[in-house]
Amino acid sequence: MAVAACLGSPARAGEVDLRTARNGDATISYRVEGQGPLVVLIASTGRGTEEFGALAASLAARGHRVVRPEPRGIGGSTGPMENLSFHDFASDFAAVIRSEGGTPAILAGHAYGNWIARVIASDHPALTRGVVLVAAGARTWPKELSDAITMINDPASTERQRLDGLRLAFFAEGNDPTSWLEGWYPAVTRSQRDARTRTRQAAWWGTGNAPMLDLQAAADPFRPAASRDELQAEFGDRVTVKVIDGASHALPAEKPVEVAAAIAEWAAALPAGREMRVAE
Repeated sequence: MAVAACLGSPARAGEVDLRTARNGDATISYRVEGQGPLVVLIASTGRGTEEFGALAASLAARGHRVVRPEPRGIGGSTGPMENLSFHDFASDFAAVIRSEGGTPAILAGHAYGNWIARVIASDHPALTRGVVLVAAGARTWPKELSDAITMINDPASTERQRLDGLRLAFFAEGNDPTSWLEGWYPAVTRSQRDARTRTRQAAWWGTGNAPMLDLQAAADPFRPAASRDELQAEFGDRVTVKVIDGASHALPAEKPVEVAAAIAEWAAALPAGREMRVAE
């Protein structure tokens, strides 16, 4: 993996560059690949973006420049982890977008990551072209699903318990969850959950005025069929709903090619992003 010397330059075809951006006391490490309109992939609770490799490669092959920023506490991303809000995490990733030239980006957040994408859209509208909610939960979901995430993050849990939790909360029947036994960062999970308690939902729920792709998995227990249209009912034609079969809450890991196709097709119908640096 190459380390980029010139921030904001396109990654060469077939290469993944590793870069950094600064946001106050935080340093955010991120991967970038491909050329074209910018897509930012934001990971789910307590996880990093390495698992987005197949999704990122598919988006790059479809003509996008894909950025995968790591949250604080994962890889080369560092900074304070306590007394934060979602607005701090949004500022981290906004700094990455500015480092990549400041043109408006498609913000694709997986599960918890959709909340951060929506905060970026609310706080930094000039950096936002549209928001993709990848396997976003409904307004409410059963407590057992959140408990499963807590258990999976607990090193005292057995492998069998963790696999059962992954099948319950993340992977559809017939999909192998073993790759997700690794890649959990309990300190990151704690920091992100604490930040949620310090952030008013009303400040970001509307996603600014950005268009949204509500990309759902047909077997996601966090998003049962009865909740399919709840965001569209609230925000009208700003929201496009698409459902992918054969997947659950780990949608981008289960169906990366299908997720890439859905994002690319939706993005192609949006107004083109501006090609100059945007002042906020």
